[in-house]
Amino acid sequence: MIEARVRVVSAADGMAWVTSSESSGCSACQSQASCGISGLGKYLSRRRAAMPLRQADAQPGDELRVCVDEAELLRAGAFAYLAPALLAVIGAALADVLGAGDLAAAGAALLGFLAGLLAARFLAPTPRIRTSRITSTSGEPA
Repeated sequence: MIEARVRVVSAADGMAWVTSSESSGCSACQSQASCGISGLGKYLSRRRAAMPLRQADAQPGDELRVCVDEAELLRAGAFAYLAPALLAVIGAALADVLGAGDLAAAGAALLGFLAGLLAARFLAPTPRIRTSRITSTSGEPA
């Protein structure tokens, strides 16, 4: 199970908008002063937008634990990344086997890639996100 702690920044109509409440990536590294990547991490961490979650009883200031099963995340990632690449290769190979030429193979690869993106969009399983409250706005554990 992959877990992250988030803080509720606003809530309305059964939805809670959350942002990460703990350091991760470059902001947590001990060698960030000498690392070239840490500047990029600092820049990107400032631009993080709030993410909506379905949490009926959340209040601004609440701290939540968000959990996603690794297997579900791996399946969704396989669809999102492997399906377009695999269909692009299959499209190019098919055009090559049929002797359609290089331009047709490139077009078939592009069509296969687009078909893979559509397949990933509509057929990929969506990982279930589970939430549990860590602390409420009053600061006491829930």
